[in-house]
Amino acid sequence: MSLQHDLQYATDLARGAGRVILDHYGKVERLTKTHSATTDEAVTDADRASQRYIVAGLRQRYPSDGLIGEESDTGTSITAEIPNPQGRVWVIDPIDGTNNFISGLGNFAVCIGLLEAGAPILGVVYDVCRDEMYCAARGQGAWRGTKSIAAPNSPLSDSSMLMMTSNLLIKGRTPNWACHWIGQTNWKVRILGSAALECVQVAAGVAHGAVTVNGKLWDVAAPAAILLEAGGRITDLQGGEIFPFDLTCYQGAKVPFLAAGPSAHVALLREIHENP
Repeated sequence: MSLQHDLQYATDLARGAGRVILDHYGKVERLTKTHSATTDEAVTDADRASQRYIVAGLRQRYPSDGLIGEESDTGTSITAEIPNPQGRVWVIDPIDGTNNFISGLGNFAVCIGLLEAGAPILGVVYDVCRDEMYCAARGQGAWRGTKSIAAPNSPLSDSSMLMMTSNLLIKGRTPNWACHWIGQTNWKVRILGSAALECVQVAAGVAHGAVTVNGKLWDVAAPAAILLEAGGRITDLQGGEIFPFDLTCYQGAKVPFLAAGPSAHVALLREIHENP
């Protein structure tokens, strides 16, 4: 089965999950994940319902593929079914931007990514409230709806937009590079509250860069596939490669990342190095 068919199926699943989520929108209670290292990390019944919907669809069509999901029905663990870390593994974030969803702020997305041998080969990020589908499969281009998209290849300028994660703390402090970016007025800094939506703005050419400090694998797998197919770069904050990712025994470790156009990536990485 070709990736084109896989991509169509994943986009259909994401839209279906979006309908599940909207049925809960404005009606949910904020719950707490007992497995999270961050004791106040939010989850809702909508997150779990969305993941159940996606997982059921994937298991029906791809019974031998692995699955990693941010949630579980009990709330005591993530979902991690990885029979072959070098094989095909779907990575799911049923609602990226849960705190936005709870608060009624319409910046949240359904994310479905596919890794093969730890490398992102397919990604879907569905902006639910705007009904915008960002998607890509290896060798088939990157898309927002029916429009082809590409990451910016131009250098940073006074008109450049940068996306920043809402949680900027690294070991209990805000790094100097983040303070510098917020404190200056040349680059246009934005925080959407969804790492995936921020990353795909780079893939779409809206932003020159996006940084996420405390993300997890499900925050980056799907948008990384889109960004890479759009010609962008994605690394950790030291410039090291994130992919191929070692999925062996993954249980929710942080995956910080810098996503950017090729030229901007060099400059932003230098900023991070020089302002720790």
